[in-house]
Amino acid sequence: MQGNPTLGIQYLIRGVQLMRVPKLMVFILIPLTINMIVFGSLIGWAISYLNALVPAWIQALPAWMSFIEWIIWPVLVLLFGLLSGYLFTTVTLMIASPFNSLLAEKVEEHYTGQEVQGFENLGAALMAVPKSLMRELRKLAYYLPMALLVFICSWIPVLNFAVPVMWLLLGAWMMSLQFLDYPLDNHRHSFKAVVEFAGRERLTTMGFGGSVALCVSIPIVNLIIVPAAVAGATLLYCDQQAAGLPQPRS
Repeated sequence: MQGNPTLGIQYLIRGVQLMRVPKLMVFILIPLTINMIVFGSLIGWAISYLNALVPAWIQALPAWMSFIEWIIWPVLVLLFGLLSGYLFTTVTLMIASPFNSLLAEKVEEHYTGQEVQGFENLGAALMAVPKSLMRELRKLAYYLPMALLVFICSWIPVLNFAVPVMWLLLGAWMMSLQFLDYPLDNHRHSFKAVVEFAGRERLTTMGFGGSVALCVSIPIVNLIIVPAAVAGATLLYCDQQAAGLPQPRS
């Protein structure tokens, strides 16, 4: 596989740095606000659910197994953080997708100095909500069969030991596709072309996607990471195009 995972992580860091650019702030604030409201609400509900569920599980354990209570809590919290981070991010992105595309457009124009024929303004982004929703559902349809396969593997002896790694790799791959889709969609590329593009420098895109997946599982950080990931993915796209890589087939 080609690419450099460290370079992928650097793109996310560069995306965070772009959040301080004054002329991009208005395009960052809208998806950031949506992300904070939706994520905050979902996390609040999930924490209350977890607080009620885990004690019930612990009480159901035989008395002789009570000593593992101190292990159950951190393991469940870690697992819950990774899974809820991805699921909640997916929900948030479905709602804020048009504004993320507009942000990707403005980041590319700022970085390259060339105009992108995209949404241009917030009104056009609002009008594109139905189309953006269909695009997000297309990504979900791509993800679900692979997630089902990993879930089935979790019930197969021996193979189930590799399941945590499978979830990690799948999450990294899907996060890279999720955010690279915004700049490529602005250039009228299909989702199939996004998959092709991400596969060229797979280690770089996996490094980027893996760092995003880790960030969305961390409380507070997950509230602000989406605009930075959109910006970082746009920089990754621009740099690969500047390096002379051919445009993916649509």
